[in-house]
Amino acid sequence: MGWHRELLIGFDLETTGTDPRTARIVTAAVIEVRAGEPMGRREWLADPGVEIPADAVAVHGISNERAAAEGRPADRVADAVADVLVAYWKTGVPVVAYNAAFDLTLLSAELRRYELPSLADRLGGVRPAPVIDPYTIDRRVDRYRRGKRNLEAVCAEYGIVLGAAHDATADALAAARLASAIAERHPKVASLGPAELHQRQIEWYADWAADFQAFLRRKGEADAVVDGTWPLRELTEGQPA
Repeated sequence: MGWHRELLIGFDLETTGTDPRTARIVTAAVIEVRAGEPMGRREWLADPGVEIPADAVAVHGISNERAAAEGRPADRVADAVADVLVAYWKTGVPVVAYNAAFDLTLLSAELRRYELPSLADRLGGVRPAPVIDPYTIDRRVDRYRRGKRNLEAVCAEYGIVLGAAHDATADALAAARLASAIAERHPKVASLGPAELHQRQIEWYADWAADFQAFLRRKGEADAVVDGTWPLRELTEGQPA
């Protein structure tokens, strides 16, 4: 049948910024999807504890006033999201996140910020897996396609309707549907088991990062460094909170 027709867990965060090590969660969504159809969902609105910059508000539409009035404490949201994801991983169900290295690193940074157990701690010392990242997979299987690779553009390429871009629930659902659509178009992806696909993505992401870093250096950015770690970047000691 293939993993892409079984249960998938779409996951997305909307945040205060674009650096996953310092940005904070504003909204989060986890949605169960089978054969492209949503089956159940969990949604969170957080009070991030810091001001949400105007450019971030413009993206996801959550104002500081709404976050402060309606949002749950950020530590409780991070803890709850982590528990939900870990419960799926413990049963071997894949978590699908578009550009997973951003969302999982940000969630991990939040857990550390509030001195909560890490994802690996909750998994008995095992790193989170399996993760399916349509961004990483698409970039590998169709590497020469021109144009943007953001969620909206790649959904358009595969015929996935994205209801409301930068709404966490809509993005999580789109990511899960997109993963299935990529597998339908590329049977070699569909034929891999989730664990093997996870391992392949580690390699594919590292390959892409090395190529991109070399490109930047050829363009004159001699000190350019592109992190090739996937799906969870390292959080260095002393990282600012």
